[in-house]
Amino acid sequence: MASKKREVQLQSVVNSQNLWDEMLLNKGLTVIDVYQAWCGPCKAVQSLFRKLKNELNEDEILHFVVNGKIIAKIQGANAPLINRKVITLIDEERKIVAGEMDRPQYVEIPLVDAMDEEYGEVQYESAAEVYNMAIIKPDAVLMRKNIEVREKIAKEGFVIEIQENLILPEEVVREFYTHIADQPDFEEFVFSMTNGLSCVLIVSQEDSEVIQEETLPKTDTEEEPGVLEEPHVRFAPVMIKKKRDSLQDYMDRQHMSDYCDVEDDAVKVSKFIDILFPDFKTMKSTNVQTTLALLHPDICEEEKDDVLNVIHNEGFTILMQRQIILSEEEARTVCKIHENEEYFDNLIGHMTSNHSYVLALRRENGVEYWKTLIGPKTIEEAYASHPQSLCVQFASGNFPTNQFYGSSSKAAAEKEIAHFFPPQSTLALIKPHVTHEKRMEILKTIKEAGFELTLMKEMHLTPEHANKIYFKITGKDFYKNVLEVLSLGTSLVMVLTKWNAVAEWRRMVGPVDPEEAKLLSPESLRAKYGLDILRNAVHGASNFSEASEIISNMFTEGNPED
Repeated sequence: MASKKREVQLQSVVNSQNLWDEMLLNKGLTVIDVYQAWCGPCKAVQSLFRKLKNELNEDEILHFVVNGKIIAKIQGANAPLINRKVITLIDEERKIVAGEMDRPQYVEIPLVDAMDEEYGEVQYESAAEVYNMAIIKPDAVLMRKNIEVREKIAKEGFVIEIQENLILPEEVVREFYTHIADQPDFEEFVFSMTNGLSCVLIVSQEDSEVIQEETLPKTDTEEEPGVLEEPHVRFAPVMIKKKRDSLQDYMDRQHMSDYCDVEDDAVKVSKFIDILFPDFKTMKSTNVQTTLALLHPDICEEEKDDVLNVIHNEGFTILMQRQIILSEEEARTVCKIHENEEYFDNLIGHMTSNHSYVLALRRENGVEYWKTLIGPKTIEEAYASHPQSLCVQFASGNFPTNQFYGSSSKAAAEKEIAHFFPPQSTLALIKPHVTHEKRMEILKTIKEAGFELTLMKEMHLTPEHANKIYFKITGKDFYKNVLEVLSLGTSLVMVLTKWNAVAEWRRMVGPVDPEEAKLLSPESLRAKYGLDILRNAVHGASNFSEASEIISNMFTEGNPED
């Protein structure tokens, strides 16, 4: 009779410093289950460890911290997240052992940071802000799922630091999705991800915990002399401090994981940010802000250029600017601090009868810097406390008020800029003869001009599709030549969004004939990339009405293939 095989011990108990030091000498990956003595180890986690040990079959490199460092930490018995994290780390360890990759420079994560005395629980905090990165896939972007995802995660309490639609570089796709690199259709997947428009979100959390009200049963016993009463059960609201879901947990719970993928490894996310958003960390550390500035009519008419020079010399970047006559509601909002003054009605009349000048300005600490630069609300106060302010330098007009306005906060600036510079969308097209390299140059120029690439698809424009874009000229004799050019390959059809988008895109595009464009607008896209009047590289809608109609026809919501 065969002897019974002795069961290999799954877990080692570490309850002393010496045992801990010995464990740190293990080769490979060690997974640690940390628990409080009163409750013991989680049975569900023990079962998961056993399953991973059997399925991965890596006794030499899987133990239940690489090179003595804690490189990942999961709080709570989150089995799916533990499973994903262990498999990803083991895949990396296999490649390291095989010499296929160098060991990453991990940032060590503290096992215990601080003790929350009020609740008697261990709390985890990071010295540096930690970000998650989410990628919403191209097909989902075409179906506007990115809007739904942004709204939901913001409502849940996550902070969206960056949101941008872009074509992902191949190196980012391969590293982000390294965990599925062995799947047979991976190369096809990489091609689709590097040729479509994904939405990338960089996300943080304001608070890792949330206070929730729950109704719990509470037992009371009312006693009277000589009478035994049954306990009375009543339900009372109780405030409970709970750990907030991770971004991945929330995506899973909201059934968004099919089209939105999350990376929560701090080292990898930091690397992706450096590649995709190289200015982000600098802007974050220096607190670069955007604010709204407004010049009252007297300044707008007489001294605008001098003020613009001051703005430039003070280190501001002018993102947008326009001349405008304020509505009464807008004037009352801008001049609200003077509403109790006897001259208020006359001031409103003046503001609504003459041109003001509004700007979106950006610089380090932009909101407070602009408020300090312009000075207090009246000329008298400015002379007394801020004699170097713009209020004093440009004191003029028939009212004793500061001739400048600035947003009161970052939140107010965001709302005011959206009001005075409402985003507009236009239809843009890059034609088939433009090479991939030149397309990338055009897309870079589009981004640098401040456009948001809202929607995009690469497609072969059949006559049916072309008719939707060129419906105004389908009856012209030369239209058959247009169709012939469009039939030579795939075109890039895009929706571009920014304030005054239609006019801005037409300005960037330049005259129809590239030869004329080289003379009249040498920096235009047609001057740089156009070959002749038909192969003139790019196209755009003539007006907002035309743009809206084409976008509706080409990007029917819920039908990405159209």
